[in-house]
Amino acid sequence: MLDRTEGMELLVEEGPIRAVYAEGQGTDLVISFSSIGRKRNEPPPHEFVGAAIGKHKRHALFVTDFSRSWANAPEFGAALQAAVERVRARHEITRITTLGLSMGGFSALSAQAILPLDAIVAISPQYSILKRHVGPETRWLHWRKRIARPLAFPVAPLPGRRAATRVFLLHGMVDDAAHALAFAPSRGVDHFLFPERTHSDLGRHLKSTGQLAPLIDAAIEGDRRAVVRAVRRAGGDFRARILAGAEGAQTHSAP
Repeated sequence: MLDRTEGMELLVEEGPIRAVYAEGQGTDLVISFSSIGRKRNEPPPHEFVGAAIGKHKRHALFVTDFSRSWANAPEFGAALQAAVERVRARHEITRITTLGLSMGGFSALSAQAILPLDAIVAISPQYSILKRHVGPETRWLHWRKRIARPLAFPVAPLPGRRAATRVFLLHGMVDDAAHALAFAPSRGVDHFLFPERTHSDLGRHLKSTGQLAPLIDAAIEGDRRAVVRAVRRAGGDFRARILAGAEGAQTHSAP
């Protein structure tokens, strides 16, 4: 069971869910969920390794789903709980943050239904993989149609109004508007839009502009102002401001 690869330790493997651990320092735990990856016949790679561990050498779990189920694999909840319990058996953990891109972002949001979380950073998360929620979405169809029904998470859940979890949603509007706008504005959720970014390039863009690590560090620390600074430096802004600007541009351009 204790298979050590890439300097990490395999903590849990239940069904298609695998959780690999990078031991760190301090009392923070970051859980990074993988997206579907590029190759169907290979497991999704670990994502955001450097940003999850960070300059503070945080404890980090990297969770992959071989079945690409958008957190709907029956083993998802039990595997996640078991991995966190095993980390806590070794170290005092006072804060847990989840992180992910695309399907990983959806899973990062879904994890709040399983674990008490302090913060969630979801980059390009799908609102749903079901047509009735987001219209004729054709992306990821190979995996979406293989998920057994009924779904545990037909839509990406947000914490309730009284939850203490801080949520940061980030979407590129070039091809993700349907998913972005399906998320209802919610208390405790900061939703940022990037007008010039696509679903697949938003994560890379944040990293290439040097804003990914500062954004994640600030989200973990609960420093909302620093999150906003990182977002704006990368070309994004609050959802309300972006949409108001778009409406204003349409008004001014009307004959």
